[in-house]
Amino acid sequence: MNFHQTQFARRDLLKGAGALVIGFNSGLFAAATVAHAAPAVRDPKVVNSWIAMNKDNTATIYFGKVELGQGNSTTILQLVAEELDMDIAQLSVAPVDTAHSMNQGATVSSSSIFQAGPQIRSAAAELRQELLRRAVLKLNVAADQLTVANGNVAGGGKTISYGALIGDENEQIPLTGKAAVKDPAKYTIVGKRLKRRDIEAKVKGSYAYMQHATMPGMLHARVVRPRGQGGYGHGPKIIAVDASSIKDLRDVRIVQQGDFLAVVAPRQWDAVRAADKLKVEWELPESLPGTAKLHDKLRGSTTNDTTMLNEGNLAQAAAAHVASGTFHGPYQAHAPFGPSCALADVKADGAIVQCSSQDVFALRDSVAGLLELQKDRVQVQYIEGAGCFGHSCYDDAALAAALISKLVAKPVRVQFMRWDEHGWDNYGPPHVGEVRIGADRDGRLVSYEYHGWHHGWMIEETSDHLATGKPVHELDKGPGSLFVNKFDAGGMYDIPNRLLVNHAVPGLQGYLKGANLRSPMDMHYSFASEQLIDRLARMSNLDPIEFRRRNIKAERWLGVLNAVAKASDWQPAPLSTSPTGGTVVRGRGVALGTHKATLGGALGGAVAEIEVDRSTGTIIVKHIYAALDCGIAINPDVVESQIVGMSVQATSRMLKEAVTFSKTNVTSLDWKSYPTLRFGQHPDVTAIIVTSKDPPLGAGEEVVPAVGAAIANAVYDAIGIQLTEYPMTPERVLAALKS
Repeated sequence: MNFHQTQFARRDLLKGAGALVIGFNSGLFAAATVAHAAPAVRDPKVVNSWIAMNKDNTATIYFGKVELGQGNSTTILQLVAEELDMDIAQLSVAPVDTAHSMNQGATVSSSSIFQAGPQIRSAAAELRQELLRRAVLKLNVAADQLTVANGNVAGGGKTISYGALIGDENEQIPLTGKAAVKDPAKYTIVGKRLKRRDIEAKVKGSYAYMQHATMPGMLHARVVRPRGQGGYGHGPKIIAVDASSIKDLRDVRIVQQGDFLAVVAPRQWDAVRAADKLKVEWELPESLPGTAKLHDKLRGSTTNDTTMLNEGNLAQAAAAHVASGTFHGPYQAHAPFGPSCALADVKADGAIVQCSSQDVFALRDSVAGLLELQKDRVQVQYIEGAGCFGHSCYDDAALAAALISKLVAKPVRVQFMRWDEHGWDNYGPPHVGEVRIGADRDGRLVSYEYHGWHHGWMIEETSDHLATGKPVHELDKGPGSLFVNKFDAGGMYDIPNRLLVNHAVPGLQGYLKGANLRSPMDMHYSFASEQLIDRLARMSNLDPIEFRRRNIKAERWLGVLNAVAKASDWQPAPLSTSPTGGTVVRGRGVALGTHKATLGGALGGAVAEIEVDRSTGTIIVKHIYAALDCGIAINPDVVESQIVGMSVQATSRMLKEAVTFSKTNVTSLDWKSYPTLRFGQHPDVTAIIVTSKDPPLGAGEEVVPAVGAAIANAVYDAIGIQLTEYPMTPERVLAALKS
């Protein structure tokens, strides 16, 4: 079947046993292009919109969250298999596609299982209830006499499959939300270490990523921009383009709309060469403060202030010991190993886009706006790309592909170059934190004050902005990730007097473009807060873990803390304000952290063991012990992998990563100017899942701030000095030692 020329609706996929290819991966789907068919109706109040039971006793799940490498395409099947009493091998997840998937919002904030999982679970419970009702009639057996195994209902000596109980493809089963879900005490599939479906192909190198996808008759394109962005809202202006500079590349075409510029060619290497050789005169305003003056600019800005929390009375808090400090965090990049890639085929009456967006429905709307099409004429298909830890350049690449395809009237593949990805990313915003914490003579926290300065997130993609010139805006999300997080800024401790003030800096006044980066902003808060907690422990002549235990009442936080203490075999050591002798000194540190602990969210804790070479300033993280309470772990292997990934990334961000820029543009454009942790520098990681009976919660971000702060505290333990800015580079360590 040639998908590109065939129109079909969602229900046609489900007709008859085997009509839907079960178990295909995103790479196989990438090779096919679905026609410009109007999307089928997706009614969230109909079970069939979520789960399609097939005649061959298999089922297809229409999950709206995408697989970013976090394993949700396996864990969601475990949830459904549990509720339906089916084998996981009987289930598959349909590729996420705006033409047939349910819109469950962006795949962010560890929401796949925490927020989207209950919707699928409820649909599965409703489906099982309806199928058992039908089985009672078919088998003439009372409901309490029925048993189900592998999707086969047995009773009265007879058996019938779920598939045989399904009606025709037009039948709709209402989703009332009243069907009882299974008691976790009876789980047999949730909680098991089942093999992930995508890992074998990824290990063998046969997995088809977005970068491998093709379309018939496609052209290759590269965007052409200055090497590195300037201040958000102060985009580059094209003064002149010298087409003769690439005249030797005969098959290359220059494409321009407004200040959006690209080159297109039948062969990818020609597009790469043309993008590099094309001479363009740009107007680049001096819109940035330069890296060295960034934090002074943040701190000195006129801000929009919000009191996030005001409990008790700081003025009346009697503190015997007070620790305070000002802490700085940098811009950091998403920096995926493979630069962003997208394919688009735009025709007069519709468009298809294939990309790695975390929110295909929101991207569909953006593409429709850029192309001036109705939303229902745009179809966006998700294909997994390189590592994704927040809003990087995948939507930017998709919009570029769509625009170029429209301008050249051909299918177009766009892949960014490394300098595009590094230089035009949506960076995690920088931060200035001023913190003051007090404890009484018994080592009990009595006061906590946190003032944080940072700008927010941006919403316009670069390709769209350059092409249309429309005004840019900051994203107004209200209190949340963009604000000082009350759960991470002292929220794990029992403190009677606490004040948190968020100082929102206008991001359109000379700052880089910012967006969510894994555990957004929380590493900033923990880096500042948990270091002062350690300093107070030393002032109180208490071991850091004992000090924390003394100030925690919440059992879940104590559980996380005790878990890392036990795993790391933490033993109280003599407290000292100066390091031991020798060039290479060792240290260990502990810290707690979370992302959004709303509604009883996941909690993280970590212990770091490090070495510091005092002659070079080099920090080596030897071992990370990281604990996570994420409710019921649907698949412990998946959760442990997330803990390892969070620990390694947090180490890299704490020791090495920072975006640099001049007054005109970003200057960290490759792996040398924006270094990350090398494989040989990865710490050993011991992952600990804290047993919990709570519902499944997020498991992809909460360990990051704990690990970062634990490393900082280990440095304090090793050299007796606290660093107030990260990344904690050798230069900063040496400067601290000299001071």
